[in-house]
Amino acid sequence: MADVVQYRLERMVEELDDLERRGIFTRAEISEIVKQRRKFEYRLKRPSPLKQDFLAYIDYESQLDELRRLRRKAVSFQSGEEKKKKKKSISDYAGVAKIVEIYRLATRRFKGDISLWFKYLEFCRQKRNGRMKKVLAQVIRFHPKVAEVWIYAAAWEFDRNLNVAAARALMQNGLRVCPNSEDLWVEYLRMELTYLNKLKVRRVALGEGEGSLVRDQKSVEDEQWKDENKELFMSLDDKQEKDKDKDGSDVEDDDEDASASERVDIFKEKGSNVLQAIYGGALEALPSSFDLRRRFLEILEATDLAHSDDIRNTILSDLKRDFSSDPEYWNWLARNEMNGCLSVEFASPQMQKAIQVFEEGLQTVTSSSMFEMYIKFLMEAIERSNGDDSSGEFISHLISVYENAEGTGCLTEELANDYVSLYLKLGRTDDALTLVEKLCSGKFAGSAKLWLSRVSIETRSLSSNSTPSKADLHSTFDLLSNALKNVPIAESESLWLTAFKIFAEQKKYFDKLVEMSILSVAKGNNGSDPLFSLASVVVKLVLQAKGIHRAREIYKRFVALQRPGLVFYKDCIEIETNLASQGDKDSLRNARKLYESAVASYSQDVELWKDYYSFETKMGTSETANGVYWRARKTLKESADFVVGS
Repeated sequence: MADVVQYRLERMVEELDDLERRGIFTRAEISEIVKQRRKFEYRLKRPSPLKQDFLAYIDYESQLDELRRLRRKAVSFQSGEEKKKKKKSISDYAGVAKIVEIYRLATRRFKGDISLWFKYLEFCRQKRNGRMKKVLAQVIRFHPKVAEVWIYAAAWEFDRNLNVAAARALMQNGLRVCPNSEDLWVEYLRMELTYLNKLKVRRVALGEGEGSLVRDQKSVEDEQWKDENKELFMSLDDKQEKDKDKDGSDVEDDDEDASASERVDIFKEKGSNVLQAIYGGALEALPSSFDLRRRFLEILEATDLAHSDDIRNTILSDLKRDFSSDPEYWNWLARNEMNGCLSVEFASPQMQKAIQVFEEGLQTVTSSSMFEMYIKFLMEAIERSNGDDSSGEFISHLISVYENAEGTGCLTEELANDYVSLYLKLGRTDDALTLVEKLCSGKFAGSAKLWLSRVSIETRSLSSNSTPSKADLHSTFDLLSNALKNVPIAESESLWLTAFKIFAEQKKYFDKLVEMSILSVAKGNNGSDPLFSLASVVVKLVLQAKGIHRAREIYKRFVALQRPGLVFYKDCIEIETNLASQGDKDSLRNARKLYESAVASYSQDVELWKDYYSFETKMGTSETANGVYWRARKTLKESADFVVGS
C-alpha cells in the first residue's frame, strides 16, 4: 500500500514544482498539500474504501484547483500580464486531471451508484475536458435501464454538440430500452419540437420567413444547410419564377402574403405530425398512464401547431374513453376548466362548468375518492372567495354534496368528521350534534374522532359551569361509557384521556373509570402488545391523583392480567426506579418484581434484559448483576445480541 501511495505522490512532483516556480503556492503550502493528498490516498487504498472517501478527496481537489485559479489570476494581475495570453503549463491541467482520475476510480468501485455517475458527468460538462463522450458511453453501458441517463446524453448532444441526429438516435435507443418511461417520451417530444422551432427561427433570420425579405445572395454554409433540411420546408428558390406583369412588376401583395404563410405553416404541419407520431408510440407503450397524456396535452397547449384543436380533442376523447372510471381524471378535467380564471364566483361560467364535470363524474364513478376530490375543490373555492356573496352559495352546495355522499354510502370517517366540523364552523351546533349522534349510532359507531366530537359538543355546558349538576355528570359519564365500549381500545387513547380529564375531581366517577380500564384491558388482551398502553396511562393518572400507594395497587392488578404490555412494564419500572434512587427500599424490591414479571412474559426481548442488567449494575450488587447477565445469556436464543458495556 505504501509503495503505491508513494508512487502516486511522486507523479505529482512536476505539477507541484510548477506551482512553486510560478509563485502560486509557497513551499509550506505545497508541503501541506502533499500531507493532505497522502492522507486521502491512504484512505482510498484501504481494503474497503467508502464512497465518502472519494467524495471528500474530490471536494478537496476542487477547492484546491479553484484556489489555484484565483492565485494564478492574482499573480498575472500583479505582474501586468493579465491581458497577455500566457501559455498554460502542467499545473493548469493537473487539477482537473486529478479529479477525473478520482472519479474514474470511484465509479469503477461503485458502478451501481447512479448519483455518483451524474456527479462525474456534471464535472466533465462544466470543465469541458473532452471526456464526456467516453463517460456517457460507460454510464449507458452500466445503466441502460435508467431513463435519465438517455435524456442526459441526448440533451448534451443536442445542446452542446448541436448534433440533432445523434440526440435523436440516443432518444430512440432509450425508448427501445425503456419504453415505459414517461419522462423519456415527454423529453423526446420536447426535443423534436425545439429542433423544429430552431429551424423556423433560423429560416426567419435568413429572410425566408413571414414578414422578411428574401436575400439575394446566400453563403455556402446557408446553401448547404438548406440542402440538408430541404424536406422540412419549401424554399423560394425551388418555386417557379414569379409572374410578372407587362411592366415587369411582381404579382400582387396578397399572393406574396399567401406564399409566405404557406412557407411558415409547414413547420406547424411538421410539428403536428411529430406530436401525433410520438403520442401514438407513447400510447402503445404506456396505455394506462394518465399522467403521460396529461403532459402531452400541456405541451400541445403551449405550442402553436397545425390542427392543434383536432389533436387536443383526440387526446381528450382518448382520456375519457380510457380513464372515465378514474376519479383523478374527473378531478383534473374539472380543475382544467378553471385554468386562467382569476375570480372565483359560484355563478361564473367556468365554475359552473367545473361543477358540472364533477357531477358527471359522480354519475360515472360513485366512490368515496370522487366525493373527497369534489369536496376539496369546493373548500378551496370557498377559501379563495374570501367571504364574498358567493360564499353562501358554495357552502349550500357543499352541504348538499356531503348529504349526497351520506345517502350513497360513500361517506368515509374522515369526510364524516369534516362534515361535522363544517357545521361547527358555521355556528350551527344543533345541526352538528344531530348529525354526529346519527353517525355515532350508525355506520361510524367505532369512530374515536366522531365520538370525541360528540363528547366535545355535549360537554360544552360542563366547561361553562363551575359546578355541574349531578344529572349533567351522570349524562356525560354514560355518554363516555358508551363511547369507550364501542371504540376499539387501540384507537381510544384520546377518549380515555378526555374522560379522566373531565372526572379528575370526581372521585366516584374517577374510580369507575379505573375499573372500566382494567376490564377493557382484560377483554382487549389478545396476547399482542397494543400501540396505545391504556394500563400505563391509567397508572400515571392514578399516581398524580391518588399517590404511589394507590398507583401500586392498580398496576399490580394490571400485572395479574396476561401480558399487559411491555410499555406498561417499562413505565411502572421507571416510576419505582425513580423512587428507589431516592432511598425507598420498597421501590427497589418492587422494581425487581416488575422486571421479573416482564422477562417472564417477554423472555426474548434483548433490550429488556439489557435494561435489567443496567438496573442491577446501578442499584444492586455485582452478584445480582452477574446473575441477570448469565440468566439472559441462557434464556435468549440469540445470545450473541446480548452485549453489555464494561
